[in-house]
This record gives sequence, C-alpha cells and structure tokens, in this order.
Amino acid sequence: MSTDLHRRAVVADTHNDLLMAVTARPPKRWASFFRERWLPQLRDGGVDLQVLPVFIDDVYRPDGALRETLRMIECAHVLAEGNADEVRLCVDGAEIDEALSAGKIALVLALESAPGIDANIELIPTLFRLGVRVASIAHFGRTPLADGSCEDATGSRLTTHGVEALREMQRLGMIFDISHLGASGVEHVFELSTRPLIATHSSARALLDHHRNLTDEQLRAVAATGGVVCVNFVAAFLTEKPREATVDHLVDHIEHVAEVAGIDHVGLGPDFLREVIDELTPPCCEPIGLDGLDVEACIPGLDGPRGMPLVTEGLIKRGFAEDDIVKIIGGNVRRLFRDELGRPA
Repeated sequence: MSTDLHRRAVVADTHNDLLMAVTARPPKRWASFFRERWLPQLRDGGVDLQVLPVFIDDVYRPDGALRETLRMIECAHVLAEGNADEVRLCVDGAEIDEALSAGKIALVLALESAPGIDANIELIPTLFRLGVRVASIAHFGRTPLADGSCEDATGSRLTTHGVEALREMQRLGMIFDISHLGASGVEHVFELSTRPLIATHSSARALLDHHRNLTDEQLRAVAATGGVVCVNFVAAFLTEKPREATVDHLVDHIEHVAEVAGIDHVGLGPDFLREVIDELTPPCCEPIGLDGLDVEACIPGLDGPRGMPLVTEGLIKRGFAEDDIVKIIGGNVRRLFRDELGRPA
C-alpha cells in the first residue's frame, strides 16, 4: 500500500545539494554523471519535483562566489538539456505541471545564502532571468544581507541590503527561504513579507533545541503567510542521539509541524548531506565538517533519494490519512509553487 501511494502521489524534495557533486566533475561529464549517479536514485525514490540549491563552499568566498554561482547555474541547465527526456528545469508552476504530465522530474533552481550577490541587489533580476526561483540570504554565519542561525546571539535583523533583497525577490516572484536565517532575521522577514514564505529544510525546535530548527511561533508564522515548512532529515537536527535516529524521529517532526502549522503547510526538505559529502571527500581525507554536525549519522535507509518511500511508509504507520500524506510528501509544495513560482507581485 505504501509503495502504491508513494508512486501515485507527487513527491517533492526541496533541498538536495546534488549540484555540488555534479559540478565537481569536468563540465563535459555534468549531464552524463547526473544521468548515471543521480537520476536512478531520484527515479527509485519516486521524486517528481526536485529543488536544486546553489551552495557555494567557503573556498570560493568572497572573490569567486559569483563565478561559482554562475557555474552551478550553468551546470543545472546543462544537465537538464542533456537529460531532456527525463527532467525539465522549470521556472513556474505551469512548467512544473507540464513536466509532471510528461512523466519528467521537474527541477527548480534555488540560491542558498546567495554569497554571489552580497550587497549587489541589482544582480537578483539577473539570476532570476537565469532561472533561479527560490532563495535564502544567509547560511550559518554572517553575510552582507543577514546573519545565519549560528549568529543568533547577535540579535541581528536584516541589513538594509537584506531588506532590499527580500523586496526584490518577492517583487519578481522568487520564493523567499527562511531556512538558516537567524532568529531575529526570521522575525524581521515576518514583519516585512508580502508573499508566502518557505523553509526548505528546517525541523521543529520544540522537539530538538537546535538553532537550525524553527520554534512553534515561527512555524505558525510561516503558515500565516500561506507558506510551507519542509522538514529536514539530518539526524543531528532530529534527535540528541543522531546515531540512533529512526524514521519515527523524522515522522515526529513532521507530525509536530503539521499539528502546529497545519496539514497544508508541511513538506519534505531532506538535505541528504552524507551522500553529497561522500561524493566530494577524497578517500585520503577526513569527512567535511559542518558546524560540528555529525554528518556521518543518518536515518538508516534515508542517506539518499532512494529512501524516500520510507517516509510515506512511516506516515502510514503513524496513522496519517492518505489525503494528508499526499499533501505532506509533495502536494503542499506543488501548490505553493503553482501559485507563486515566477509570478511577479
């Protein structure tokens, strides 16, 4: 039953850093590497709608950030064009619907932290023209636009340029992403936002007190905008004992977000860290560290897209109604994208 429901529903993943792994290969291999390594996983996992964040490693910041941003965006276009029989890079809800109707995986470009922009807000329309449709303005640390959640102690709101960035993104029809944004910055966004927001990969702080998770007040505020909170699968954000994480821990967070924000405002933002880090770490080296996170720890079976049916199975076992499961695993994100993606204010 769970497999049948998973295959019939639209499954949306709002955060998979696979572009980092693909761009680590020579450009002539981008399309073929995606087809060989990632497409089978997405198909096996039943993923129909995949958001592709553009995340720039520290080694490229600040001077090479824009160049690497453009390189990753070009990679997304190349892999889409080279696999046009299987995927489509989409810029609005209509294109997503067309891709899904044709049996293709709909890809959507996103910016994570946007270091390539910094204070040059005039570049946001440029990136919009290149296909970017979702964006955040901070990661763990400080940017010219805002502070990330690691800097919560500063109590910092959006900078003047950050306020400009939010307004410009929402004017264009780029959905603003609050994941990674510091707590005071999130509150500032709630004050200023005129359109629905998304948290592409954030879990519930009431269940685990980590700065990357959202409080109940923040969950309700995202819902009040008409937006969606997409729960992160990283074990270190789900339980104090990440090496013992299970699908039940993930379902706990999904259930909590659904209870607090409402069933129409919860989605899935897996953030498959280990899969990508394994691709980027040479055999001779230690795994890449991220803010002290145990990135090696993951829910058994959920270290990559192939495990996505386990989420549906877990929701069924928890007693969620079929219609609600369809909303959680992709329906809510599809609705948000259909209504908002690429639509000017």
